Amino acid sequence: EQIAAVCAKNHTHSVHNPLAQYQNPYTVEEVLAAPPITYPLTLPMCAPISDGSAAAVLCSAEGLKRLRGDASRAAKLLSCVFRSGINRTAEEYEKHITALAAAEAYEKAGVSPGDVSVVEVHDATAMGEIIQVENLRLVPWGEGGPAAVRGDFTVGGRVPVNPSGGLESRGHPIGATGLGQIFELVTQLRGEAGARQVEGARIAVQENGGGLVGLEEATAAVSILAKQ
Repeated sequence: EQIAAVCAKNHTHSVHNPLAQYQNPYTVEEVLAAPPITYPLTLPMCAPISDGSAAAVLCSAEGLKRLRGDASRAAKLLSCVFRSGINRTAEEYEKHITALAAAEAYEKAGVSPGDVSVVEVHDATAMGEIIQVENLRLVPWGEGGPAAVRGDFTVGGRVPVNPSGGLESRGHPIGATGLGQIFELVTQLRGEAGARQVEGARIAVQENGGGLVGLEEATAAVSILAKQ
């Protein structure tokens, strides 16, 4: 039911995202009753492989002036950390490469998990969100599932996660997925997300990963952005 709560939340968020591949709401009960994929996952809990593209302009403050860009719509990249997979035991959960990348990203950005307004994580399955909110230290280890059931990660909750709908419903265009997450977060920081807008969003965190080495992703990236 904890995984289903994440899934239902993300599909509900996607109703308000005109760029989402799927825009149909689900209840927890509907998610649990959906066709099984492999225990404990059902069909709506799994991201579709999608066609898609994403682009961004990355420049210095001086470059923004030269481009005559609107500084009020720019977001500041506070940190971006990339890690590759390491071997660890199942008991060494705190050594997950995403947890290590997140700790370094927070330090470089000069912010803490408590400062975060909005988050996009790589949820190829709904279980992925539970794992990553813990790695990002938004909740203590083992508390990601209960927090999802409480509604902590909904738009309007304590710290909204995947307001875009996540990979499960926005879609997973593989190479464009990470930059698509950045697009959503910049849209939130600009205050242009419409019905899915996170009020007062000022600090945004993106987590992305891929591949598999041992117990976790082969690579992980964590980026932290701020409203100008």
